Amino acid sequence: MISDLSAQTDAFYDNPHVAPALRRLAALGEVRRYRKGTILIHEADHGDTLFVVMEGRVKVYSTDSSGREITLGVIVAGDYFGEMALDGGVRSASVITLEPVVCALVSRPALLEFIGQEPSFALDLLGKVIRRARSATNAVRNLAFTDVYGRITQLLVELAEPQPDGTALVRERMTQQEIASRVGCSREMVSRILRDLEAGGYIGLRDRRIALLTRLPARW
Repeated sequence: MISDLSAQTDAFYDNPHVAPALRRLAALGEVRRYRKGTILIHEADHGDTLFVVMEGRVKVYSTDSSGREITLGVIVAGDYFGEMALDGGVRSASVITLEPVVCALVSRPALLEFIGQEPSFALDLLGKVIRRARSATNAVRNLAFTDVYGRITQLLVELAEPQPDGTALVRERMTQQEIASRVGCSREMVSRILRDLEAGGYIGLRDRRIALLTRLPARW
């Protein structure tokens, strides 16, 4: 178990796509492994820890008083979350693991000291906060002004990566329920729309991922 964890952290530190500053920050934290389905952060709780994802994926989400859930984003290895720990306030969303995850937990004092030593990281942190705030604003706007079909197709297009054959492949393997949570609708509605798009030859499945075979129609 310890050797497996060591191998996973070594892979993180050896990954050339991980920013050097983030590697140095992770080295200041306590490394922990979590099972799939573990809630790492509860919305509205007070927190003073930043999480650096070294292995796996986590989902950021919010729920209302009736238990309805909307996904705000997915964070993968080489990224971090919990940056709101800087102000010592409450958490703005919940975070749950989508698969086995390894994180380095960096305390607020260690984070502040690190920023003092490496001021350039503050710019990265600020940029992260701005991008996530902008993403949340866009999500609210889409819920208010865009119909369900538009939200689903916009999500697929945003997550799709162009392929050599001219198609595009959604980089995440998402269930219909995960799509529904991200766009704020029922799983049944997602199922109907995806079924119609597949019947029309607009989408297909490759390695359990959605492939966009041609330009999606503007309206359903």
